[in-house]
Amino acid sequence: MTKIYHNPRCSKSRQTLELIQSKGIEPTVIEYLKTPPSAQELDSILKKLDLEPQAITRTKEKTYAELGLKDKALNRQEMIQALVENPILIERPIVVNIGKAAIGRPPEKVLEIL
Repeated sequence: MTKIYHNPRCSKSRQTLELIQSKGIEPTVIEYLKTPPSAQELDSILKKLDLEPQAITRTKEKTYAELGLKDKALNRQEMIQALVENPILIERPIVVNIGKAAIGRPPEKVLEIL
């Protein structure tokens, strides 16, 4: 089953969703700003991406600065919790398919896991 953690206001996220659909795949769409992943789900996604939480953090978001995350030395679980509590900080879109994951930047990156 293919899932996309999607933000409909983001052009890259919309392009990635369209690309997946053009391959005949109808993914489960999770609007992560409305329904953020749990800490356990996000940890699982990060393992599939083979990335640490900081690598999927949108550091240019206003919230990142407001929370002072640049200056905090958070461990993996604390950073995951910060992302769960502030899903606007999660890079988008993220596509998960059969034990693999990819960030759709550029959208074509997700083709590697479909």
